[in-house]
Amino acid sequence: MVAHLDRVRAEIAKIIVGQQDVVDGVLICLLSGGHVLLEGVPGLGKTTLLRTLARVMHLQYSRIQFTPDLMPADIIGSMVMETGEGGSKMLRFQPGPIFANLVLADEINRATPKTQSALLEAMQEKTVTSGSSTHQLEAPFLVMATQNPIEMEGTYPLPEAQLDRFLMKILVDYPNREELNRIVERTIQRDEPQLDQVMDRQEILAIRRACREMLIAPHVQDFAVSLVMATQPGTAGAHPLANRYIRYGSSPRGAQALVECARVYAFMRGRAHLSIDDVAAIAPSVLRHRIILNFDAHADNQTSDTLLKEIIAATSALVRA
Repeated sequence: MVAHLDRVRAEIAKIIVGQQDVVDGVLICLLSGGHVLLEGVPGLGKTTLLRTLARVMHLQYSRIQFTPDLMPADIIGSMVMETGEGGSKMLRFQPGPIFANLVLADEINRATPKTQSALLEAMQEKTVTSGSSTHQLEAPFLVMATQNPIEMEGTYPLPEAQLDRFLMKILVDYPNREELNRIVERTIQRDEPQLDQVMDRQEILAIRRACREMLIAPHVQDFAVSLVMATQPGTAGAHPLANRYIRYGSSPRGAQALVECARVYAFMRGRAHLSIDDVAAIAPSVLRHRIILNFDAHADNQTSDTLLKEIIAATSALVRA
């Protein structure tokens, strides 16, 4: 199974240059049964990544371009009138683009809160309700939402409670000089790379089950709990930086996400157990959108990532002592 995942990454690398942390993060969310929020400027390959993943894993893919006039029915589907053989009329549910294995929610912060809620409800419940009927979404089901950090005009930022629905928030950075040269070289090549199908739906679900059977040592679980409590200001286990710069810390869902993601992270590296380093490695992506900073943090140029770096290091040293 681990070899299959290595092949998936190798196939994706035929199209996506670099961005290994982003690729691994999306795979971790897919195998954990969660969803991922990517933040980065346009043109960094976010859309291409999910489309490539769908081809390599033989999964159904759909893309939803979020705009201010997008309605909930444009996402989940709606009831349509059909005429039967004898001229009788009947209502039939027409599924929307949410009925896919991999759903790209492009620029999610451009849609109204009502439309965002329709998507986030489907993400949480894994079902869609239309009228009196409830429709189950087929597993695996991953929503990869993107946000453009540049243009804030005409956007509706996701509330913190809805951000918490995402298992990870991953920042997509610019490629370095070597990677950018390789991107340009691939652009001028005449032949498009041929992708091989490496896995299918059943294999993905089998890996997901295997990850959930991984053992977690008490000290590793304690580290995940301590890390979340260190972000909560005013509590006994709070880090001094949390008391100074954080208004609201991570919810208990953050501790659950740390353990779920660390299981997959360890599995992808061929290990049958978790370590503190596994939890620490994925902690920034899991917690950066789950803490809310106060005014002092912005005034002192502190960010979620700078604070988490200090909190993770201090908590790790404390647990290892």
